[in-house]
This record gives sequence, C-alpha cells and structure tokens, in this order.
Amino acid sequence: MSIYAISDLHLSFNSQKPMDVFPGWENYTERLKENWTKIVSGSDTVVVAGDISWAMSLEEAIKDFDFINKLPGKKLFIKGNHDYWWTTKAKIDRFFKENGFDTLQVLHNSSAEVEGKLICGTRGWLYDAKEENDEKILNREIIRLENSLNFNTIQNLEPIVFLHYPPVYGSEESTKIINILIERNVKKCYYGHIHGSDATKNIVEGNYKGINFKLISCDYLNFSPVKVA
Repeated sequence: MSIYAISDLHLSFNSQKPMDVFPGWENYTERLKENWTKIVSGSDTVVVAGDISWAMSLEEAIKDFDFINKLPGKKLFIKGNHDYWWTTKAKIDRFFKENGFDTLQVLHNSSAEVEGKLICGTRGWLYDAKEENDEKILNREIIRLENSLNFNTIQNLEPIVFLHYPPVYGSEESTKIINILIERNVKKCYYGHIHGSDATKNIVEGNYKGINFKLISCDYLNFSPVKVA
C-alpha cells in the first residue's frame, strides 16, 4: 500500500475547456488513465492537489468525478484556484455519498492518516502576495494549513504537506507558509499550479530550508502519479 500524488488534472468531460488544445496535452485523459492504472493499485492512496475539474458546480463536475472515482485507489482532494465547483466540505461529502463516489474524499481544514503518515494540506496562495486582499486570503490559507497540521497533536505521525500554489518559486517565497512548515517539522511538501517549460525553469525542487519540495502538475509528471511514500 503506497501513497502517490498528482495535481492539475483540469478535467472537462462536461464543460467546454478542453486541455487538448495546449501542446503536450493531446489525449491527456487517456494517457492519465493508462499511466494511473499501471502504477496505482486498489489499496493505494492518491493525493490530487488541486485544479481537478473545470466545472462550475458539483453537478457539472459529475462526469469528472466519475472518471477519477473509477481509477484505482483512494483519492484525497485539495482545492486549487480553478476548482470553482468546490463548496463546503459537508456538501461535497454528501454529494460524493449520494452519487456513489466512494473512493473520493476532500481535505479542508482536515487531514487523513494514511500508511502511518499524516496527509495535510490546503490551496495556499501566491508566493508573491503583496496586496492587502492577497494578504487576507493568504492568512486564511495559513489558518487552514495549521488546522490540517493540528490533527497531528496526538498521533505524532510524519506530516506530508500538499499545496496547490508553490510556496517557493525562483528567488521568492511565501515566508509565512515556509515558516509554518519549518516550525511543524515538515520534511516533504508537494505542490502544483505550474505549467509549461518556461514556467518550470524557475521551480524549486529538492531541499530548500530543510524541506524537500516537488512539483506534481500532471503535465510536468507526463500524466503519471508520482510515489510519495
């Protein structure tokens, strides 16, 4: 039983935002399904760190959820900046249950114990957030990250953090988020959001301030989940 991760699926089975129009995304859903099925077993867990579906509502996303639900393994969802379908955790949980999506679960002010690890995370926010409104959003995301990590106060498990936005990019960082990761002794952090060869030139991977960072956008991973633990 293993833990895998991927982000930025950008599914659009029931909306008009096909990603196939972008270079390298041709037939990406077929490629994703083939790679996922080869790697992930039914007893594994896959963290999907945001930008899951282009849908504007839960109902519009039903075909996208069905696609993911039928793939092997349990899936843990974290919100991305394009997940406009995202509502309250209670409503999403109820929708999943009513539609038989029994392999799907959202993490929101919460975490999940998987294979002796604590899977934590939140959307995060811009690493270069400087405007007042950005600061407000960032502070809310920090509270959500802390809430997620707080589930570890008793278990004393190894926390693994997943964010949608990169907390560090090029020479800039979201210092508040980085400080929380350091304070909570987080050693592994996975993030998405970054696409394309030009953008990925400035990503930070590997050890940064004692934390091992990894980009998991699905196009960067050639549409194949990466093993976390």
